[in-house]
Amino acid sequence: MEKKRGFEVIAAYKAKEVHLPIRATNHAAGYDFEAAEDTVVPSIWKVIVKSIARVIKQKKTDVIFIEEDKKYLKSTLVPTGIKAYMGEDEYLQLANRSSNPIKHQLILPNGVGIVDSDYYNNENNEGHIYFQFIHYGLTDHVIKKGDRIGQGIFMSFLKADTDKANGKVRSGGFGSSGR
Repeated sequence: MEKKRGFEVIAAYKAKEVHLPIRATNHAAGYDFEAAEDTVVPSIWKVIVKSIARVIKQKKTDVIFIEEDKKYLKSTLVPTGIKAYMGEDEYLQLANRSSNPIKHQLILPNGVGIVDSDYYNNENNEGHIYFQFIHYGLTDHVIKKGDRIGQGIFMSFLKADTDKANGKVRSGGFGSSGR
């Protein structure tokens, strides 16, 4: 039987008891992804408060402080240990769990993630799927290994009549296909 679409554990996580995504109910559209390891998602407020305090203390915006804050005011990547294979005219849409914002103050900064079919087994990271989060709660949030963190939905897409391949080969993730 020919494989059409599905999930596999990446090589680095084979011995780490990572579960393949599953649908929670018979009619669920999304496959639930779990965190492959414990991950701390820091509160954005910690950096914002520290930054404001520094600006007030210095009575000016110091470029050094602003650049330092940029290092910390970013999203956190949560590994799943999973890769996905699918047809050329399909992609995997990554969505937040509906309970994450209300229960854990976790949001996906890009709204949804897109995993293209050519991300699978790419040379830089084997197609490892990560969920990226920003935590807007007041204290850091710890995602534990095995916590359900998001959903993946296989989707098909259409190409424009004037579509032309550019010959590029994907070699990574998060912006690897261009600016």
